[in-house]
Amino acid sequence: MAKNKKPAPRKSGPSAEDIADTLTQTLCDLAMDLVEQEDIETMTEALKQKEIDFRKLVRKCLNQKKDDILYSALERAKHADIGAYQFLKEHLEQASQTLVMRREEGGVVEVDAFVIPLFVHTSGGLVSGECFQDQDAYDQLTASFKKAHLESHDARVVLVSHAYHPDEIDSITFSNLTDMIRDVYSSMSGKKAVAAPAIERSFSGWPASHFEPGDQAVELRFLLGFSLKASEDPFYQVPDEETAADAYFDQRAERFQRWTEQVAPLVKSCLVAPGREAEVNFLYQDLFHGGKERGIAELFMLQMMSELDQGLQAHGAAPENVSAVIGPADVMGDIILRVNLHAGADGALLVSAEKPLGPEADLQVDVDDIVDALQTIGIQSVALAKKFDAAGEPVDVRPIE
Repeated sequence: MAKNKKPAPRKSGPSAEDIADTLTQTLCDLAMDLVEQEDIETMTEALKQKEIDFRKLVRKCLNQKKDDILYSALERAKHADIGAYQFLKEHLEQASQTLVMRREEGGVVEVDAFVIPLFVHTSGGLVSGECFQDQDAYDQLTASFKKAHLESHDARVVLVSHAYHPDEIDSITFSNLTDMIRDVYSSMSGKKAVAAPAIERSFSGWPASHFEPGDQAVELRFLLGFSLKASEDPFYQVPDEETAADAYFDQRAERFQRWTEQVAPLVKSCLVAPGREAEVNFLYQDLFHGGKERGIAELFMLQMMSELDQGLQAHGAAPENVSAVIGPADVMGDIILRVNLHAGADGALLVSAEKPLGPEADLQVDVDDIVDALQTIGIQSVALAKKFDAAGEPVDVRPIE
């Protein structure tokens, strides 16, 4: 009679952490392989397969809400290859803010998520409970996108009845946004109203306001909307020829400017209670990620200029008697752009302010924007440093003509 054999121990499979790390590295590697390939017609079969694998992996992570893998891959690519980082970031943004669907009855449609950043000037600050209480103003504002030809006559547009705080808009992850678009598509495509849990979850709430009733407040908020359209709608087709493409975007910018003038009273009615004064300054309508970055970058700029202005006032320094030094600095691995203001008489440091500088940022563009802002408040003597060293001292300072 055969003796009972002790079963062989099972081999343990890879841990969840190991699987996530492998997928993260795979995304990073695929981005580095694909980044330099511009023409799909000249791709090798192996590279074409890598592109297919790359897109499938991104979509899988979005559908399975594996944001940790997506953001880890971005961080890893940022340190490995800036070109791969930009390629991966662009693809993740596009894949998460646009949903393309083939309908059963035929035809391909897409749903895009867009935002409009706006700065709201009030006395005492915005109050979340006052926002979007005027239903008629909200309905007119939603209809205005098609009426002003910002969206196609044949598109369907939904505007979320919520003014998103920067913290709220920044907390919407790639997969969160994908889920929100799916909610909207289900609502737009169905004959009955359906719940939109992903959109409801995005209302995480504003942080406590630090404004007193008489304070003159300037706050950034975002309007978030979605448009459903046929993928081949000619309204959205940008001409191939450069001059025609420039004219296309110029005309759209003109329509947007006219729209802001027309809807400013409606937006005010959506943001503050009747009787309260408010002034609204619009930034440009853009797809979700581009508009978010534009709004937050402008907020950082305003915060920097506010800090500099407060420093000047604290020292009683006249702007025409002050000099500025601008330059990048490395702060614990993060690159920032620093501005130092010095007294004209003895060169003493009066105030220093900083703003983040993303890895894909154009330093010259940021510097030009700061120079323009400094000149607006009366500072004419401006110099550019190659960098600020670890001790905070500017290196290789040259006047900006």
